[in-house]
Amino acid sequence: MDLRPDEISAILKEQIAHYEPQLSMQDVGTVVSVGDGICHIYGLTDCMAGELLDCGGVYGMAQNLEEDLVGAVLLGTDQQVREGDTVRRTGRIVEVPAGEALLGRVVDALGRPIDGKGPVAADAHRPVECPAPGSLERAPVRVPLQTGIKAIDSMVPIGRGQRELIIGARQPGKTAICLDAIKNQAGTGVLCIYVAIGQKRSTVAQIAERLAADGALGRTIIVAATASEPAPLQYLAPYAGCAMGEYFMYRGRDVLIVYDDLSKHAVAYRALSLLLHRPPGREAYPGDVFYLHARLLERAANLKDGGSLTALPVIETQAGDVSAYIPTNVISITDGQIFLESERFNMGVRPAVNPGISVSRVGGSAQSKAMKEVSGTLKLVYSQYRELQAFAQFGSDLDADTRARLAQGERIVEVLKQPQDQPLPVEKQVVILYAVVHGLLEDVPVGRIADFQAGLFAHLDAAHRGLLDTIRETGKLDEVRQDLTEVIKAFRDGFLRESKGGAAWRT
Repeated sequence: MDLRPDEISAILKEQIAHYEPQLSMQDVGTVVSVGDGICHIYGLTDCMAGELLDCGGVYGMAQNLEEDLVGAVLLGTDQQVREGDTVRRTGRIVEVPAGEALLGRVVDALGRPIDGKGPVAADAHRPVECPAPGSLERAPVRVPLQTGIKAIDSMVPIGRGQRELIIGARQPGKTAICLDAIKNQAGTGVLCIYVAIGQKRSTVAQIAERLAADGALGRTIIVAATASEPAPLQYLAPYAGCAMGEYFMYRGRDVLIVYDDLSKHAVAYRALSLLLHRPPGREAYPGDVFYLHARLLERAANLKDGGSLTALPVIETQAGDVSAYIPTNVISITDGQIFLESERFNMGVRPAVNPGISVSRVGGSAQSKAMKEVSGTLKLVYSQYRELQAFAQFGSDLDADTRARLAQGERIVEVLKQPQDQPLPVEKQVVILYAVVHGLLEDVPVGRIADFQAGLFAHLDAAHRGLLDTIRETGKLDEVRQDLTEVIKAFRDGFLRESKGGAAWRT
């Protein structure tokens, strides 16, 4: 091959003439120490709080911004990070994918799919931390979010955009209530997000299977940070789920999000804070643990321009102690609480809602007039029954009025019992509650209330569907009160005749 010096020199001269110096500047730091999922970095002088850092193949999130060091939590294993490694800034706050593609999927706290169905083609990305809507952007809670559970929709109602705490000891049915609420949103246009924090992988798999079996998984996103995941991912999970919900809220959609549960979330944050050498406070929690949940739950809102995000945070108490640190913090942030009692659960009263200390501060504004009418009387009669029940234990000689109130209270308790995975539409709730508060069930034996209820609903569906449709569409009882009373009485009389005759009632 002939080398022509003149051509080579011409090429070199041309390149020198058009040369433009380009400097690439990167803000880099050096790992000083690493361990327990925590990395301390020297040299990142312009690092932002919550910024995503590249720690040599493992990403971290900046938490502590000190004078000389940056404390970061690793969003993966710390086995690949060594002292002396170079850390680079990304210039981006930690964000997660969002959009329609996530519906029906199970993802981790970073939005990565873990259900084996392939990658997620996300429409957009949203930062996990963002400001809550301002006061002037919010509208009052006016539209109900029906859970399908009689005890809740009647006495502790929830409205779209509300934050309603579900609190109780271990295994009194907190998750069951949340799943029933998700299932009951079928046909309402409400999208659902279930955030599992610190739960077993098998539990998350069972929840996904149950939602899929009921056809609810297709409109639900499951964000899972299981017990085997590092504490940083458990800390991020609820914020990631909230960011995914905000994507739909700001586009005019209604979203229901469940945080199950925030007590494990607080424990994960405590572990991070102690490893980052933050000063501990009460019960070893850091001083900003209140802000931890406040900035999360305040992002739930009902927007003036349309769209809402309804939050159902879950808190697990120890031995039913609602006055502990984390429960009292979350109670003060939310718009009410649904308290579940283990004692009532073990007695067979399920859902085990205690209406005495359960409250919804804004949900009453979202109830229909029909439900308000029956629930107002229900609360009064039920509270009187609880007082009389405690009193009646000490005496056997009761007057007729007291015995009648106790009998009605027993029937109310039976009516409010509801099996799991069987949410009821609001019109059927109104019908059976109307019957019990107006004394139309006083002749029905307590042990046959469940059979009576099932038969009544079947009878209405078959022969009086118009009554149910009117209650659902108008939200009032005025037009159907007389007809409804006559239908219930006629059915009751037939039910009692068939019962006495030894045959089951058939519609």
